[in-house]
Amino acid sequence: MSEEEQDGRVLRGQASRASRTAQIKEAALNVFAAQGYHATSVTDLVKAAGVARGTFYLYFDSKDSLFLELLDDLVAELRAGIRGVDPSPGKPSVRAQLPAVVERVLHTVNANRQLTRILFREAIGLDAEVDERLGRFNENIHGYVLRALALGRAMGVVRDDIDDDVAATCIVGSIRYVVQQHIVGSDEEPDIPRLAQGIVTVHLDGLAPAR
Repeated sequence: MSEEEQDGRVLRGQASRASRTAQIKEAALNVFAAQGYHATSVTDLVKAAGVARGTFYLYFDSKDSLFLELLDDLVAELRAGIRGVDPSPGKPSVRAQLPAVVERVLHTVNANRQLTRILFREAIGLDAEVDERLGRFNENIHGYVLRALALGRAMGVVRDDIDDDVAATCIVGSIRYVVQQHIVGSDEEPDIPRLAQGIVTVHLDGLAPAR
């Protein structure tokens, strides 16, 4: 067999494995969403995916490892979508750019509504490693908001007299609750631009009437 033929076989094998992995993950996501994480067994997963039990274990060590990979996919997508404002000359104002920043996060969550629902509804006691990874992700988000507040203060759009740690906690918490109420807890398609604008307006202007 020539080197070119060997390379072709490797590429076909990789494509086949990627396709089968995606098949199992998609089926698993539907089962987890319908039955809940705790009530789902490997038997349920292989039945939904249409694969043999032995085939399942060629790709995943356990139900937990499969769920962790789904979680990693979501976290990676969220991280990729979190981009700050561009303060370059000629760009729109920071205030004008902020709704789009929040919109990207909400769109990602909405596109992964099934997994997000599982995390919100069964977040306690899913798995020690799941809890650890979620904890690290939450810490990263908190740190990102802290850095954004510092940058905003340097640009003159954030007050000097606020407690950054408390402010970051409030911002992250408010976004989480908006997600819970308007995306996770609803079957209707959310008005994401309205939600994003509402979050930005409350946090930049507060609730007091404009003077």
